[in-house]
Amino acid sequence: MKKEITVHFKVIHHDRSSLLRGILFLEENQEPTLSDYEQCLRDCGHNVMLEDKEHIIFRASTPDETYIIHILEEEKATIRDVIVESLVSNLIHLN
Repeated sequence: MKKEITVHFKVIHHDRSSLLRGILFLEENQEPTLSDYEQCLRDCGHNVMLEDKEHIIFRASTPDETYIIHILEEEKATIRDVIVESLVSNLIHLN
């Protein structure tokens, strides 16, 4: 069964920063890898490459882009069970 994990990240430009989020779909007992994070950022439209493994920081990899992205780790990842949410949503609409 797949689980949905919300990934929170901070996009840091030289004059501003933004907090954004993306979604990973992983197998039940799987933890996110650096590759998973990179693919999530690419799916969100960021052409990036890993710069700092320890702090999970990516840098824009195109010459005209000068920003970094920091994956924000939470003590407990936000995990949603999309199947249960779908079932509950259907039950609510039946009432």
